Amino acid sequence: MGRRHPDRAGRAPRRWASGRWARLRRPRPLWWVPALLIMGAIWSLSSAPQTPGPSLEHPKDWIAHFLAYFALAFTLARATGRRGAALVIAAWFGALDEIHQAFVPPREAGVQDWLFDVAGAWLGSRLALRGAARPSARPEGTPERAAEPVT
Repeated sequence: MGRRHPDRAGRAPRRWASGRWARLRRPRPLWWVPALLIMGAIWSLSSAPQTPGPSLEHPKDWIAHFLAYFALAFTLARATGRRGAALVIAAWFGALDEIHQAFVPPREAGVQDWLFDVAGAWLGSRLALRGAARPSARPEGTPERAAEPVT
């Protein structure tokens, strides 16, 4: 038996609102498949001494970082149902990848690259759950809105 939070004492338990947007917040295990595939692609591309095709100079390189981590955080947010968790996982993975690149001979690690990783992850995690329901303190069975006054 756990203790109740002092702010919640005597109040109705929180529940998630129902409906179409509430389903966005539910974890979706199948979304882990594309998330892990994106992580594998990022890792393998950063492990290669040269990326396939022409090398990208700044700012095209930063756009690639932004888009890759946008996609990663989008899939992580859909997999976990949590924006914060998706952002933290993507940011840590980006930091680990930048450290990893420091040990790959022709590559270099950069804080600016990581900042674009985090910016893309932030936007991806936000858009993945855009419109997701927020917790409702409304007790079960109460109407969503008060009845409109009749004039």
